[in-house]
Amino acid sequence: MQVAVFILVVLVFVALSGALVRLVRVPLPVLQIAMGAALAWPVRGIHVEIDPELFLLVFIPPLLFGDAVAAPKRELLALRGPILDLAVGLVFFTIVGFGYALHWLVPSIPLVVAFALAAVLSPTDAVAVSSIVDRNVVPARLMHILEGESLLNDASGLVMFRFAVAAVLTGSFSFAAASLSFLYAVAAGILAGVAALIIAAKTLQLLNRIGSVPAEAQVLVMILMPFIAYLGAEHVEASGILAAVTAGLLTGGSGIFRYLGLSARMQTMSLWTTLSFVFNGALFILLGLQLPDIIRHVPSELSSRHWLIEPVATVLILTLCLIALRFLWIWVGDIATWLGARFGKRKAETFGLRVRLAGSVAGVRGAITLAGILSLPLAMPDGSPFPARDVVIFLAAGVIICSLVIASLALPKIARGLVEPGEHPGAAEERRARVGAANAAIARIESVANDGSEGEEAGARLAVADSIVAGYRRRIAASDEADEARAEAREAGRLELELRLAGIEAERAAVRAMFRSREINDHTMQALFAEITLTEALLKGRQGRK
Repeated sequence: MQVAVFILVVLVFVALSGALVRLVRVPLPVLQIAMGAALAWPVRGIHVEIDPELFLLVFIPPLLFGDAVAAPKRELLALRGPILDLAVGLVFFTIVGFGYALHWLVPSIPLVVAFALAAVLSPTDAVAVSSIVDRNVVPARLMHILEGESLLNDASGLVMFRFAVAAVLTGSFSFAAASLSFLYAVAAGILAGVAALIIAAKTLQLLNRIGSVPAEAQVLVMILMPFIAYLGAEHVEASGILAAVTAGLLTGGSGIFRYLGLSARMQTMSLWTTLSFVFNGALFILLGLQLPDIIRHVPSELSSRHWLIEPVATVLILTLCLIALRFLWIWVGDIATWLGARFGKRKAETFGLRVRLAGSVAGVRGAITLAGILSLPLAMPDGSPFPARDVVIFLAAGVIICSLVIASLALPKIARGLVEPGEHPGAAEERRARVGAANAAIARIESVANDGSEGEEAGARLAVADSIVAGYRRRIAASDEADEARAEAREAGRLELELRLAGIEAERAAVRAMFRSREINDHTMQALFAEITLTEALLKGRQGRK
């Protein structure tokens, strides 16, 4: 019963955060972490211990899968060089650089344990990045790189974290064995993601052959896919995170959606949006619930000089160290890109100073880091305590909060003015696609209308065709390159949308009145409301893009 009440409380505060974020000017993850901390701060507040493995299984596969499905594959493929450079190269650079810096700053932490903390701090949080980074102020190229990096570096960071922990427990480390294990974890994780996608596609094909299968059963197959990928990879000791990401990246281009009925497709998109919001919010609230207990127990190694200044200064220095290492790696990568382009006699696309700084500050840490560090064993094989466990857990939690706060405060100021005003390339591309689709539709409608029918049927067919084609021509006019023509068409479109929405509101009121007067029953009302709501959503979607 207590677990059920706790889940309901978390869901209530997730919903509340969605409303409060409109009133306070802080990113949603920061607000949710603060709400979680407020719930747990009193001695009699909510206190819950996280099972790291269960935490990773419940939250990470669906969230990373959803981000991977929505990620722009064309852009990620075009930017695969810098993305892999950050997702793999920067992880190793961070482990070495941060590990030595931490051991120097806090000598009580053994070097191997410092490497373990550096490994678990190296992944950036995909959810936090997308929530904090404003796509309207950050250049699209940088945003795509940050998205791609955050999807892939979780796997490399956690795999290296496991190697570091194993080295602490066994007292030995083999670079050759670790390299082979890393390659295996990556390759097997990718194969597990592909296998999960194939299993889901075959299952949907089977459901189609059976016929009359509820759409909810097809939706359930899509929801289970990331969990199947994750568990399959973990079963063979590969990267479950990479498996879930791989399944998500391949889902869009695999054609699996053609096995879903129209109703199943609509339900999948709607349900996934809701699940993403709920899981994101619950994840950050749970993260906030852990902080008071961690902060209350400041390790003595960090408070020998002052109970407050020393631990805060240590966390701040380590966070700035991570940002500096990230800035240095991006800068060196820019130099390498410039040199490679110069010797190859091609144009170099490098970042400026402010873009490098924005990319460095945007590398925030989040739930993956906390779940990973909490999975540290309590004791060594001989029964002695795991060295510096409380210290590294405290530092990891502090760096998570500090990186989120710095990004929330500094990124808007750093990124201001980086994107020049004007039409977004994505909007121009969407406009061209709409014109192309509308022209194809007009050609097809005119062809069908002139199929050789005679008499009244031919006249009726042409009249209906003219009415439909007129709508497509208005869409083309609204996308016209000429500003004056576009302005006129948009005004006409705005008036049309206004009238259509007014009509929909009247429809809804009429259906509600018929239900209240018992002219129709619940099922009829729900069916009509579903149609009205879908039409309204489509119209408001068009209105939002005007």
